[in-house]
Amino acid sequence: MTHSPSAFRTMSIPRSGGRTWPLQVHDRLGSTSDLCKDMLAAGDGQDGLAVLALEQTAGRGSRGREWRDPGGNLALSVMLVGQGAVVPVGAWPFIAGLALYDAVAGFLPEPGALELKWPNDLLLHGRKMAGILIETGAAEAGPWQVIGMGANLAAAPRIEGRELACLAECGVAVSPTDMARAILRALDTWLECHAAQGFGAIRAAWLARAHPPGTRLRVVAGNQAFSGTFAGLADDGILLLDTPAGPRQVVTGEVLMAGGRQE
Repeated sequence: MTHSPSAFRTMSIPRSGGRTWPLQVHDRLGSTSDLCKDMLAAGDGQDGLAVLALEQTAGRGSRGREWRDPGGNLALSVMLVGQGAVVPVGAWPFIAGLALYDAVAGFLPEPGALELKWPNDLLLHGRKMAGILIETGAAEAGPWQVIGMGANLAAAPRIEGRELACLAECGVAVSPTDMARAILRALDTWLECHAAQGFGAIRAAWLARAHPPGTRLRVVAGNQAFSGTFAGLADDGILLLDTPAGPRQVVTGEVLMAGGRQE
């Protein structure tokens, strides 16, 4: 098992249709996503279960990076299994990103300070304050997806070469539990939107919250690196760039603001 045992309390967050998000709140965990995966491997998976750690000691970001948590920040994972995992995994960075954006914006005096960056980051004043890590697999109960979300609420960790932001810089004090509630409510809204209107509506909403067209971006993909300006998203969510060599589609890679302000 990759997580440390932890006492937890459970609360229920209302969803549409009379359903709920069961939310486990742990005082301390190694990784909320690892706990979800361990439960799935043990046959204890529960569709819609959300796991929150008030302190996370072994969090992970994209591309194997450590996600450091000095305490007071958000470490939240949502487990989807069987019928609950029917949303295509490619749609999840956008659905989860919208939920993160809307939840954080609800606490900010200036929501315009937020921007989404492809494929899975939330920026505050141009610096990363939150990110999403999506993992998939299969268990006895069927295919599963674990959506991990981390956000700097009380403090931004100090990482050499990176400039990160936190919500407290804006004079906002919000507990991880309150933020988790807000995210789960927003997640329900955007899942309903996807079910009723399809990915096109999600794509349009994401673009409305993203950095504007013409923003200079740098992409690192494998041993390649290139720059261009943001030209929107293709119908399937692929990043579109205008580069000196012409239009380019980006399927995967690390996307940085051209000024190198964040990762």
